[in-house]
Amino acid sequence: MNTKYTSENIRNIAIIAHVDHGKTTLVDALLKQSDAVKAHEKMDERAMDSGDIERERGITILAKNTAVEHDGHLLNVVDTPGHADFGAEVERVLGMVDGVVLLVDAAEGPMPQTKFVLSKALKLGLRPILVVNKIDRGDARPEEVVDEVFDLFDALGATSEQLDFPILYAVGRDGWVAEDYNNPTTDCKALLDLVTKHVPAPKSDVSSPFSMLAVTIEKDPFLGRIITGRIHTGKLKVNDPVKVLDIDGKELEKGRISKILAFRGLQRQPVEEAFAGDIVAIAGLGEAFVSHTICDMSINTPLDAMPVDPPTLTMTFGVNNSPLAGTEGKKLTSREIGTRLDAEAEVNVGLRIEQGTTAETFQVKGRGELQLAVLIETMRREGFELSIGGPQVIFKEENGEKLEPFEEVVIDVDDEYSGVVMEKMGLRKAELTNMNADGSGRTRMVFDAPTRGMIGYRSEFMTDCKGSGILARQFKEYAPIKSSSQSTRRNGVLVSMVAGETTAYSLFALENRGVLFIDAGVKVYDGMIIGENAKPDDLEVNPVKGKQLTNVRASGKDDAVKLTPKKMMTLEDALTYIQADEMVEITPENMRLRKVGLDANSRKQLRRAM
Repeated sequence: MNTKYTSENIRNIAIIAHVDHGKTTLVDALLKQSDAVKAHEKMDERAMDSGDIERERGITILAKNTAVEHDGHLLNVVDTPGHADFGAEVERVLGMVDGVVLLVDAAEGPMPQTKFVLSKALKLGLRPILVVNKIDRGDARPEEVVDEVFDLFDALGATSEQLDFPILYAVGRDGWVAEDYNNPTTDCKALLDLVTKHVPAPKSDVSSPFSMLAVTIEKDPFLGRIITGRIHTGKLKVNDPVKVLDIDGKELEKGRISKILAFRGLQRQPVEEAFAGDIVAIAGLGEAFVSHTICDMSINTPLDAMPVDPPTLTMTFGVNNSPLAGTEGKKLTSREIGTRLDAEAEVNVGLRIEQGTTAETFQVKGRGELQLAVLIETMRREGFELSIGGPQVIFKEENGEKLEPFEEVVIDVDDEYSGVVMEKMGLRKAELTNMNADGSGRTRMVFDAPTRGMIGYRSEFMTDCKGSGILARQFKEYAPIKSSSQSTRRNGVLVSMVAGETTAYSLFALENRGVLFIDAGVKVYDGMIIGENAKPDDLEVNPVKGKQLTNVRASGKDDAVKLTPKKMMTLEDALTYIQADEMVEITPENMRLRKVGLDANSRKQLRRAM
């Protein structure tokens, strides 16, 4: 794939879809069926999900580029995240492409993230190609899904040209795409052919001076900052002098291009020059950021940059000050934490970092709990110890009125659980806007809900519907505050009042008090949360007390104690579980819930202040 491509035979597309609708699997099939991966090369499943956390969770977090050759054309393909928390990634890459492949599950149909990304693509004038995936599902309803997508296009204000979208059907896992779902093929040629015909070549002017908009930033230990974007005008050669303009046209930096990397299959290949219309990565600049214009020395006007929606949640990151601090991690100080957060903000445009109320805390603002949880998990694996406060919504004021973020919440559940879901959503001040039963035992409900009310609901929802439900959330708008929309935990917690190591004897005696979060043989300290109380109030307990030993033994009295399995919590569960006077302690080896106050008196004072 070393051919020099001009704008006439380049096609730039993004694949967009809701989480778990099969984007990355379809890209795998495209790569395998092209020359992008040679016969002797090994390609991992979900090859585009290169990060450890992406592979473990089965989600795409960062937008990634690849390219395939087909019929003399170079198809630059951008695999985008499907989760709403990483929507900032999607917003940026849409400016690089000239068309989108909209992937929709044949059973679930268009979901909130589909609507969110599609609306931005339509505003840019992009003409989507609809691919109805997972046709082999037993509950597939392809014709109804196509109608739902058409209605969605119409509701989003699509033009008549955009409404005339081509339709394909696929099973990405099996690597085929067809025009008729009743006549499966053996490859994805139908999609590749359609992209080359339906997606226009990039508009480019090779004769003008070089200009490019920075879309994604990453750090490389050898090349430094690597900037990816589409060349808007002109051509670029290695060692060319360039400058960087911010969105207001202010010059930030001058430098030379040390490396040009073109996307060819799964690899980035060094090239000597690149032309307008191609998507490339460049190195050699130290100050360029997302939305900045990199251009020839003669240009003084920046390129238009698509604004990114602001964050809606904030969490407090701080130094770990628990009695066990420093025993498991290596990066402990506020300087190290601050430096790492600043580095993250450089490459993750969806985050905002601000100094907290003290020198040892930072306010980290993002799109949702999952986005911030991924950052926390990444830092934990890097050896950091942190104390994390619970998520809080970000309010804003317009025309003297205080506003809070609202979300569109789509819930699919078995009919028997729809009642309890409606009851719980009502308690969280959510309004039902649509409800539809599919006639096969499933009901879809759409709500408008305040973000405050939705914090912490996911785990409760999965319990209520016995794990069979699907819940998808998407930021909708800022609207006037709904009183008392913050959902609070109904039960109190069991708090250790002493330090030491837990014993089975003591925990067994505490089991009738509530649900435990820890096992025997675990180090605890004064103020550490070890379980959930069965009553609304917090209860201070002693989980380290051992059995008093004597020389007298009675038959049958010393049978081994059998503890009920502890309640398992994910990081997201823990972050949304804690209250205002609580926090999560994160270390490379453990996650602990604790009170802010590490002695009984300070805990009482905090409770009175709440």
